[in-house]
Amino acid sequence: MANSSPARRRGALLVGSAAVLGLLTACGNGDVGAAPAKTVSGSAAPATESPGGTSTSPDPAGTPSPVTQSGGTTTPSSAPDTATRTVKPDSAKSTRCHTSELRAAVGRNDPGAGQENFPVVLTNKSSRTCTLRGYPGAAFVNASGTQLGRDPERTSGSPVTVTLRPGQSAWAGLTFSNPRVSGAKSGKPASLVVTPPDERDPLKVTWTGGAVPVSGNSSSVRLTVFAPGSGA
Repeated sequence: MANSSPARRRGALLVGSAAVLGLLTACGNGDVGAAPAKTVSGSAAPATESPGGTSTSPDPAGTPSPVTQSGGTTTPSSAPDTATRTVKPDSAKSTRCHTSELRAAVGRNDPGAGQENFPVVLTNKSSRTCTLRGYPGAAFVNASGTQLGRDPERTSGSPVTVTLRPGQSAWAGLTFSNPRVSGAKSGKPASLVVTPPDERDPLKVTWTGGAVPVSGNSSSVRLTVFAPGSGA
């Protein structure tokens, strides 16, 4: 360098100064100490979470679309329940005896201590086995069909299911105080109307048991539950 001319030394100094100036200019274009920006591959920007717990993700047009979150799990959209319930028909065949399958009768009186006791008998006249359970309905009627007295009362008892094969019978007790003994007002029925349990259609039986109480003291008529047999 001792042999260099003053002109060459000035040129080298100018080149070095220009290089230093260019380096300072490049550093002044950004913030001092700022980290370089991250480069994201693809065209969509990453989703950002807002303070309210809602994530936003821009659509292709650039407009963010909200995705509702609950407990950190995205809530799916609800869809209508298209499942249908299949109702199976009740295929169990009823074994109850129907009125059309029965024949009614009133058995022989078994009196005692001023009390009249008649068995009301229902017999299975059909070709199938059927059942009776509970109390019969009953009412005394005159020749024109008008009811005499009140409906019979049901006595306490535990109903049982009575199975009747063809030709078999069940009976219920019909009891009342003799009107001549009790002093109740009496009437003479023409028929006893009997309705099987859980049926609507009645059966009519000719009444031959004499006078029955229809009003006044001791005029109650009572019925018991059905039991197997004819009550004889």
